[in-house]
Amino acid sequence: MIQMSVLDVQNLKMYYKIGRGYVYAVDDVNFKVEKGVGLGLAGESGCGKSSIAITILRILPTNARIFGGKVIFEGKNVLTMDEAALRNQIRWGGISLVFQGAMNALNPVYRVEDQIIEAIRLHEPQTSKEEAKERVKKLFELVGMDPERSSNYPHEFSGGMRQRACIAMALACNPKLLIADEPGTALDVVVQAQTLKLLRELKEKLGLSMIVISHDLSIIAETCQKSAIMYAGWIVEYGDIVSIFKEPLHPYTQDLIGAFPSIHSKRTRLSYIPGSPPDLLNPPSGCRFHPRCKYAMEICKKEKPPLVEASSGHYVLCHLLTKR
Repeated sequence: MIQMSVLDVQNLKMYYKIGRGYVYAVDDVNFKVEKGVGLGLAGESGCGKSSIAITILRILPTNARIFGGKVIFEGKNVLTMDEAALRNQIRWGGISLVFQGAMNALNPVYRVEDQIIEAIRLHEPQTSKEEAKERVKKLFELVGMDPERSSNYPHEFSGGMRQRACIAMALACNPKLLIADEPGTALDVVVQAQTLKLLRELKEKLGLSMIVISHDLSIIAETCQKSAIMYAGWIVEYGDIVSIFKEPLHPYTQDLIGAFPSIHSKRTRLSYIPGSPPDLLNPPSGCRFHPRCKYAMEICKKEKPPLVEASSGHYVLCHLLTKR
């Protein structure tokens, strides 16, 4: 059965302009998100995960520039739409974002319900304040919170409750695609598990497509069916969760998975990745991972690797695959 793509990102390039040049944050990125499917974006801090999210929604800082590519959402290229069309057709109603750090995502001087009502009425001007207020109560029930707490201020919520309130706000206009940026940030393991369970249930109940951004592979394994591994602005491996976790093919993915302990396997020394992530203002030539790769060859230092389909739907950006 062929799944329809809700989002199709093609050859996306977005760089940050600073005084010394351009930071290659998102560099020729490709991936798809099918209807009702969760995609996990994983990688070290600073590899470009959150930059992809804000590029998709075009909520970029003033020094960011999009240099190419397409972001096709339900047949429309988001990158060519004007601001009014983005606000009315894409943001919140089509694609919504749960920002990283719920502690800072809510305005401390306004009641939570007022902030969600504002979002609803901004994107749906025909909705009355009373109707929006009723929707807020239903959204609170949907995310497992007491509807009467919607009139509280953010400081009256715990960290987990704020995270749920942010998810409720993101769902306010019934989006087709939900982007969750580091949903486990600053939460203890119990609350984090509750948040991940909520995301899974919402995806199944509402038929949501999701992009979950995290440096923690266990979070992605819990919530997603597909994964894209990022390194230095590139997606170096892309495929379904099972194939990537059982048979990682890119050396970076192998080391990333090897750095996580398993409660089922024998006690072994965890692997680690030597060195530091590259400076994206002046990335290494050839493969950007070659200075840290134990399999690096001469060609890795000179040429960008080709994207190879190792098996059905499993893509790897690595010269090793062409040497098999």
